[in-house]
Amino acid sequence: MPVNHSIAGIARKSGRFLVAKRKPGGALSEKWEFPGGKVEPGESHNEAMIREWDEEFRINVETGSFVCSGNFTHKGKDFLLSAYEVTLLSEDFQLLEHTEIRWESFDVIEKMDVADSDRALFPLIRKFYNLD
Repeated sequence: MPVNHSIAGIARKSGRFLVAKRKPGGALSEKWEFPGGKVEPGESHNEAMIREWDEEFRINVETGSFVCSGNFTHKGKDFLLSAYEVTLLSEDFQLLEHTEIRWESFDVIEKMDVADSDRALFPLIRKFYNLD
């Protein structure tokens, strides 16, 4: 069975990480997430990251280092979620797909109602950023 690819952007400043709360409705209704989304056919992970952050917030980002990846299933489809560091080129957010954004410590994020696909990456994110 083919694997679908998704990306998540990890923005970090002053020891805090950016998370966004999805609008009500849909599969991730009111869940917190590291912003990102599906990689379209023929699109690189970098191209998908730039497109997704533009579509969700109308801001430009630069994709940085690969952080980690993990598998999840959604509506019977298998996905590989790859997380990358992102640098925000502005912080003039327009919330088009979300109701709220927050900069939080990882300890706080772990207690939030986070999308299962992102939560599965938490141990790997902790390791990447030496948060233990």
